[in-house]
Parts: sequence; structure tokens; C-alpha cells
Amino acid sequence: MTTTKKWTFQWKELYDEVITSGLCTGCAGCVIACPHDVIGYKHAPGAYTPFHLEEELGLSDCGHGQKGCTSCTRACPRFRDWETEADNHLFARPRNDDEMSGIYKDVLLTRASDNTVHQLGQDGGLVSAILIWCLENNVIDGALTSHLEASESEDITNWKAVPALATDRKSVLAGAGSRYTYSANTLAIKEAREKKLESLALVGMSCQTSIGPVMWHRRVGKAGKPIKLNIGLLCSKSFDDSIFEDLFWAKYGLAKEDMVKMNIKGVFQIWMRNGDYHEINLKECHAWTREGCNHCPDFAAEHADISTGGIGENNDWTLTIVRTELGRQIIMKMLEEGVIEGKPGDSDPGAIALMHKLSAKSRSRWPDWANPQARAGLEVTAG
Repeated sequence: MTTTKKWTFQWKELYDEVITSGLCTGCAGCVIACPHDVIGYKHAPGAYTPFHLEEELGLSDCGHGQKGCTSCTRACPRFRDWETEADNHLFARPRNDDEMSGIYKDVLLTRASDNTVHQLGQDGGLVSAILIWCLENNVIDGALTSHLEASESEDITNWKAVPALATDRKSVLAGAGSRYTYSANTLAIKEAREKKLESLALVGMSCQTSIGPVMWHRRVGKAGKPIKLNIGLLCSKSFDDSIFEDLFWAKYGLAKEDMVKMNIKGVFQIWMRNGDYHEINLKECHAWTREGCNHCPDFAAEHADISTGGIGENNDWTLTIVRTELGRQIIMKMLEEGVIEGKPGDSDPGAIALMHKLSAKSRSRWPDWANPQARAGLEVTAG
């Protein structure tokens, strides 16, 4: 008879192994899981990392942890063998060495059939279409996503992304489109709890979409229970908010309040209110890479139900990676009802090849001294 070793790891271990080691992505999983509300978080340039609020034991230890509370480490998708645990929970096995983009069922290209959703969304507008359909069909009653921070004038766009709760078509479309700075969308769960919402979708970068499966596997308790659907965004990095002032404005004279759209397709693309279009070499942007992205090994949002991204030659279609049975049921039903259009992923083989290439590149960032599973298969890829 085998017994499971008791989980005893608390903030002290999290602080040492993740927060200050460079592994922390700023996903805020530990923040929303803390039952004592003693972990803080700031959406600000140079920040985006959790910190301990109580002064008694300093930044590196927690009185509640000393008494046995382990919620923060149970919720962290970068603590110890997080990848294997999330894989086992979702797929009943760890990924194989040749599955650099994680485990999945189907790859296809999709786009929203509704012209408004398609135009307001990024690429094919799939994420917005999924959220609207799920809300209207009572699959979820809210979505943890991001909006742009309100500006003093409705005519001016403030490109600071902040966590937001979407509960209807209007609030979903208010968050449509991409921004390449970071928002810990998980923090919107506070408002969802206040509204007593019970079935939530989480839309987030790869680091955020690993939170739910890790929580469930480690039995963190009720913190992750409302998250029923996980939609992941393909992501190689995000940028510190200071890039707007220090690069786009200081070097190119591009004011963020005059930007209307942005995208990354080999270069940083920016569309301006007056109709001008600009391209900025990504190498120039590297200096503003958010610190939490430097070691992140997951490009393809490997623990989402559905992973999505705009890579490949089809700019108005979304590369759609269906990973779980729930994800497949939703996509198939939406296709059946004509809410989205779809075509086989291999109609753009370059997009799939690029996904695998970028996934391997991201995995190579995971340090040798951390848990080795996230680097598994790199030798095969290199060979």
C-alpha cells in the first residue's frame, strides 16, 4: 500500500523557489487561493509579482504558513512538478517528449461568423465568440478576462490592461482584441465571488491557464472551483507597460492614446487613429520584456481546454488547439450552429510548425536547476 506524502509547503518555500528565483510569472494564482488575504499584488511597471502583506515575519515567511496553511503553493503553476501534475489531472498522463506544444485532440482554423465579433476581436475573433456563446447558453455565468483601464476621455485609449469580469455580450466585446502588456485576469474572481457567480471561464496567457488544473490536482479547496472553462492565449512574452513611454513615444513619437490596434506578426504592428501604420522590430522591444516571462516554458497554453492564437498566414483566422473533451464539445457545437466557421488546421501547415518551433524555444528558457519536466524533449527537438 502506498501513501501520499502530506503537502507541507507554504509561502516560505514559494518565496524562495518561485517568487525570488525568477520563475514567478505573476499569474496571481497564489493571491486568489490565499484564504487569509495576506498576499498582495500590483499592476504596475516593474511589478506584477505577489508579495506578503503581514510584517510580523517579513516578506519571506507567513504566520499562517507556520500554522499549516499551504494554499499558495498548491495554487502555483510554477512550483515543483507543476507540469506533470496538471497533465495528469487533465489527460491522465504526462506529455511525451515529442509533444512540445502539449497534449491536444484537434487543431483547426476558426473565425466568428458574426461580423461585429470578427471585426472587434483579434484575428478570427474566436475567444469573444466562445465567451458570448457560452454565456448565452448557460455554460458559464461570467468570464475572467481583461479590459483596458478607463481613460478620462471616451475618445482616448489607455492601453493599460487590467483584470475584468465579463457577464454579457457588451462586456465581452469591451475586452476584445490583443494587448501585449500583462493582466492577471485571475484577480477578477473577487468581483465574481461578490456577485456569487458559480461557473466561470478564465481567459489568460499560458501561465494563468495552468492555475486551475494545478489547483484541482493539489486540492487547494474552493478557490478554483468556479473555473469551469479554460481558454488559453498563445504567448511567447508580454511587455512591461513602460514600453509605451520609453520606446513607442520616446523613439518613434507614437502616443498610446492615438493607437487603435496592435498585433505581433514577426514585428510589433501598431495602427494609429489617423490611419497610419507602423512596424517596430521585435528586437527593439526585448529590453521591455516583463521579468516574469524570461523563464516561462509554455508558449502554447498547454493546460487550457482550448488554446488560441493568431500565428500563420491567415490573419483573419484563429489557430485553435482543442485539448480537452469539454473544449471539443464547445467547438463542435458552435460549428454545428454556425456561430463560428472552421477549416482543418493542416490547411496552414506553417502555423502548426511555427507553434511547435515557438513552443520548443519557450521550453528552452526554463532553467536547468528547476523541475526538469518542462524541458523534456528539447534534446529530441534539437537533434
